[in-house]
Amino acid sequence: MKCKHARPCGPDAPSPWVERFAGLIRPKGAVLDLAAGAGRHSRLFLRLGHPVTAIDRDVGLLTAGPGMEIIACDLECGQAWPLEGQRFAGVVVTNYLYRPLWPHLLDALDDGGVLIYETFSQGHENFTYAKPRNPDHLLRDGELLEAVRGHLSVIAFEQGIVQRDKGPAVVQRICAASGGLFSLYST
Repeated sequence: MKCKHARPCGPDAPSPWVERFAGLIRPKGAVLDLAAGAGRHSRLFLRLGHPVTAIDRDVGLLTAGPGMEIIACDLECGQAWPLEGQRFAGVVVTNYLYRPLWPHLLDALDDGGVLIYETFSQGHENFTYAKPRNPDHLLRDGELLEAVRGHLSVIAFEQGIVQRDKGPAVVQRICAASGGLFSLYST
């Protein structure tokens, strides 16, 4: 969306949670944008100088360009994980939940790699307009913490009600690093 502000706004705007922690990803390190949608986070990381691999089942809204690899893949219908053996300095997931992918996402992080994840949580279904409502697509209380326990060091975690343009939402969000927090600051 075009607006009078210098930064993207509306549905094109990156999540403030992703923007907040984007700087922790190693400079010029490869970033995986899972369930990339229209590419709002892919564009953010390209602007920051990162090569990006964007995956979505429908890539029609993504625009190829220098530093951008686009993979069309429906990860929920039995297709093999398309990035076996590849590692990333950052993995970003927003507004998407498919629990069987968690081992792949954790394995895809380089040592010192950063996971930035934000999606809907139980309680979200109580808002009249809200989608998703299916419990399979809503995190349980503290579930992101459980998913990374023993694998990553948590940098930040939040859960609760947030205000969005479309109204309130119940979310969980986490930023966590592989190899420990201090691995982010070693060169």
